Amino acid sequence: MPDTEPLAPDNRSLEERILGGLDAEQREVASTLQGPMCVLAGAGTGKTRAITHRIAYGVHSGVYSPQRLLAVTFTARAAAEMRSRLRDLGVGNVQARTFHAAALRQLQFFWPQAVGGVLPNLLDHKAQMIAEAARRLRLSTDRASIRDLASEIEWAKVSMLTPANYLEKAQGRGTPGGFDLTAVARVFQSYEDVKTDRNVIDFEDVLLITVGILQEDPKVAATVREQYRHFVVDEYQDVSPLQQRLLELWLGGRDELCVVGDASQTIYSFTGASPKHLLGFKAQYPDATVVKLIRDYRSTPQVVRLANELLAGRRSGGPAADAWATPLQLVAQRPPGPVPQFTECSDDEAEAATVAVKVRELLDAGTPASQIAVLFRTNGQSEAYEQALASAGIGYQLRGGERFFARKEVRDAILQLRAATRAVAETASPEPLGQLVRDIVASLGYTEAAPHSGGALRERWESLAALVALADELVISRGGQFGLPDFVNELQERSLAQHAPTVQGVTLASLHAAKGLEWDAVFLVGLSEGLMPISFADSPESVDEERRLLYVGITRAREHLFLSWSTARTPGGRANRKPSRFLDGLRPDSVASSSARGKGPAPRRKAAVPATCRVCGTMLSSGAERKVGRCHQCPPSYEEQTFDALRQWRKDAALDADVPAFVVFTDATLTAIAEARPDSLDQLAKLPGVGPSKLEKYGEAVLAVLAESTTL
Repeated sequence: MPDTEPLAPDNRSLEERILGGLDAEQREVASTLQGPMCVLAGAGTGKTRAITHRIAYGVHSGVYSPQRLLAVTFTARAAAEMRSRLRDLGVGNVQARTFHAAALRQLQFFWPQAVGGVLPNLLDHKAQMIAEAARRLRLSTDRASIRDLASEIEWAKVSMLTPANYLEKAQGRGTPGGFDLTAVARVFQSYEDVKTDRNVIDFEDVLLITVGILQEDPKVAATVREQYRHFVVDEYQDVSPLQQRLLELWLGGRDELCVVGDASQTIYSFTGASPKHLLGFKAQYPDATVVKLIRDYRSTPQVVRLANELLAGRRSGGPAADAWATPLQLVAQRPPGPVPQFTECSDDEAEAATVAVKVRELLDAGTPASQIAVLFRTNGQSEAYEQALASAGIGYQLRGGERFFARKEVRDAILQLRAATRAVAETASPEPLGQLVRDIVASLGYTEAAPHSGGALRERWESLAALVALADELVISRGGQFGLPDFVNELQERSLAQHAPTVQGVTLASLHAAKGLEWDAVFLVGLSEGLMPISFADSPESVDEERRLLYVGITRAREHLFLSWSTARTPGGRANRKPSRFLDGLRPDSVASSSARGKGPAPRRKAAVPATCRVCGTMLSSGAERKVGRCHQCPPSYEEQTFDALRQWRKDAALDADVPAFVVFTDATLTAIAEARPDSLDQLAKLPGVGPSKLEKYGEAVLAVLAESTTL
């Protein structure tokens, strides 16, 4: 068999066929086939197009052998999308997999010779094992704490930590699941013991064991390196230390590596992801070709401008002296569109109702429901929007809910399509694929017109309609020869990869779940302090990641973008919420409130002036920095003896009151006091963190400490 699938007959040259539709930067990526390459690709700049055309050009020109190239990405959906594009380019036999899928395939092959026996079963979910591990230690847990412990153990393993060194390396990570780090280390060890007793391994073990075998067995390592000569890694900003180590072992000192990523889209650091490998690529490979993709083909100039302005206020995403940490400035390629809308609402209920009204307006204007998304910071925010859309008679799908291919109507449809394949072959039916699929799924409830009712009937119809639409799309992209057997095979492959077709319905999703997706219209909701950035983002680094998360949300929108927040949680509640600091300088000087509850406009609010460091002028990212008025990188201006005296006083005051020290004054407030050195109660009252009650309780004592430290 030939190494490549033939492209459709075309009199143009190979270069014209594969490279002809690319812009200058994409073309450079696709035509530079050897040596290390780093592609810094902004949101919507066509990175997947560039790297799939690079692979296709390399294979068709004979530089790459398709069986010896491995393309790696981070989600099964992204890998399936890449395989689909490669197949359309005539190189469907190139391997495109996730890190885990590639490692598992190698582990299944090499386990008998490297370890012996049968590969242990793969654990789908950790919860049950972690619960048992905690019970062995007589620790009380609930569902939330087990989830947090599972996340912490996953972070530890991808960071290449063991139960033995976890405690040393995990300092500063708080109390996962409500347990101190010593208890977490014990649960970690107990969890590993439970897995050993049950003869199972988890997903992180797949990578760890593969790394171990490649490090310890030269023959296995040589076989893998002979199999794969060229590597492409997408979303390289998301690699963990463990994945990076596996990649290095695959390479074995070679440099035939192309990586693609954007440090401004690093939003998974809590899972161990780090952009340092992307930002340090040029240092590791001095001869690397570096290409920046900045032409944004996804979003209108108005959306792109907002995204650029948001990142302009961020702190460095990497080493301060590293120019690579500077955010990419996107250049819009689409025609102008509507200006992004900012809306302040009186409460969460009003905000959800306002969004439902605007969604209905978009639907009535012709925007398909599948091209509208409502994105929020936490999954707990979804309920209000589910209720508001349901009340408005608008269908929706909650991303992260039941998997498409697990739905009963989808499984039944695939069974009927498979059963019909033989009958169609025997009758040599000339009927087009799209009509065949419509006829077959009609018995399951599909009709050309959507049902007027909602609920389960509508959801079932939407699933079947998605299959019909997919059949129509594939006939167009694969050609008229694409028949029912091909469609059934495609569905089987997509089912294994969980690559679901588009379902008609407004998408509700968290910002993290929206990564890699795009819609014509996007609603970014709940943009108030405490939710964006989230309340537990208490360091400059974590606040910067929250900013990047909002950037990802903004860049999901092609044309329509709506940003909203509410001033109170519940109707009639105290209006003590403020819009996210990230919107400072982005939203207009005043924002008209839109209340679907008929309460009229909210008071006009001036845009807050971004707080900046009084030493270097850098924008302050955290509440602690704002209290002090200085960024964490600039040295403090207080005298050590003054600060030490205040800390000792706080310690004594906390002991007397039998409360933790921070209840008296936080470190940030204490620092602000030491640096400002107020000499009166009026001056002390002006400092952030010193409210009326604390002024009355501690004011005189603080002034006395300051006066005494001055005379020392």
